[in-house]
Amino acid sequence: MEDLIHFYVSGLGIPKDLALLHTVKFERIEIPKKTIILNHGETEDYLYFISEGIVRFFVHKMHPTEPPKEITFSFIVKNMFCSAYDSFITRKPCHYNIETLKDTIIYRIHHRDLQDLYKTTEIGNYIGRISAEGLYVRKAQREMSLLMYSAEERYLNLMKTYPEYILQIPLKYIASYLGITPQALSRIRKKIS
Repeated sequence: MEDLIHFYVSGLGIPKDLALLHTVKFERIEIPKKTIILNHGETEDYLYFISEGIVRFFVHKMHPTEPPKEITFSFIVKNMFCSAYDSFITRKPCHYNIETLKDTIIYRIHHRDLQDLYKTTEIGNYIGRISAEGLYVRKAQREMSLLMYSAEERYLNLMKTYPEYILQIPLKYIASYLGITPQALSRIRKKIS
């Protein structure tokens, strides 16, 4: 729990006594790599803080004449909040999956506990706003990246965003995230090295 408290205090500027009040509602979970945290069709009940590890968000693309394909659309790493936030807010089933890519330690807070913190503490609303803003900014940046940049530029941006994690993410997931084939990604990597 110390790393979550440290993030609240140093990353968010929250006094330690208030951080302790808020983080007591979080539960620490260790999750092995390649574990699905949330399946398509389930309703998201948790907001997660990633203490260690890498998480990916993906959909199964189904086409009647092609084999099913996974499309990765987000990576979340250490010191980031994540959730199937649309499902978390609406209380409706999620349309995608969340999976760990390596052994991961998360702190999670249940929807009802977060709602209680929103009602009973000022810090709860602040943390809720900060996590929602972070999720929104990552989503908007991802959309703009797909619209404005070439695959090579998207890869270079991904390397800047996740420098310590880029070699830990399987190439097939990076290629999917970039919207290209693994072969095209290999050519990009060879070109820039």
